[in-house]
Amino acid sequence: MTQITRPVAGGSAPYEPANLRRWTKPDSYFGEVWPDYYSAGVGQTRDSDALERSNFTCMVQALGGESETIIVVREGHWAVGWVEWIAIHATDEKSLRVADEIVGALKDYPVVDEEHLSELEYTEVCDYWAHMSLRERIEVCKRFHVSIFAARRDEIPDDGNGAIYDYLRS
Repeated sequence: MTQITRPVAGGSAPYEPANLRRWTKPDSYFGEVWPDYYSAGVGQTRDSDALERSNFTCMVQALGGESETIIVVREGHWAVGWVEWIAIHATDEKSLRVADEIVGALKDYPVVDEEHLSELEYTEVCDYWAHMSLRERIEVCKRFHVSIFAARRDEIPDDGNGAIYDYLRS
């Protein structure tokens, strides 16, 4: 990979993020090195939950997507199968500031975009219901004291308090 180097405009010191860390080589690491990049502070793996996947997607979107200075790094990992993280080149001050602000806010509340997370969770629960067998749906209806005939419908049955939705989400 070609490393990007740019002079600092006006001779001023480069931006130093308060909440982001510059990439450092981990022990026992055998892969591409990223010494001129910061991690955007969020990542995802094969086993990531909806929150991690939503935060990752929203961070990439907030940074304007992949570019010359924004790279989604995809690496294999023996324990989790694969890892993705967002690399921001040290000269991309605008993107560093955006990511730094988002990561700082994540310390107080762990969601980048509540609406995106809610939509992702809802879609996944609906997909899960759609792919359940009729027998599985009937068992869920029985468990939550809903008519078993609701199992035939495409939409998730309404149990009055969202317990079925929460059960399917977990």
